[in-house]
Amino acid sequence: MIKDVHRLNRLLDRFERRLPHWIGSPLGWLRAPSSRWVRIPVGVLLIVGGVFSVLPLLGLWMLPLGLLLLAQDLPFLRRPMRWVMVLLERRWLRWKRRRASQA
Repeated sequence: MIKDVHRLNRLLDRFERRLPHWIGSPLGWLRAPSSRWVRIPVGVLLIVGGVFSVLPLLGLWMLPLGLLLLAQDLPFLRRPMRWVMVLLERRWLRWKRRRASQA
């Protein structure tokens, strides 16, 4: 249980460092323990916005971000979200290697 929290936080820290500052800074603030009462409603709103992805401005990008925010507080989401983060990171690195080898 504690191990899942540390692993997910380590992955999210690495992800946050790769984001532009204007996105990473608010995400870091939302992930802080003191922001729990803001993080939960924002996570739920992002999930709802992801469901209505056919509307302009709303999109499927909102769904995983909302789940990541809720995984900070809901233990049953930590392991699946950690697994998804690792999978996406591996695919991203593989895509970058292929693209570099083609150039």
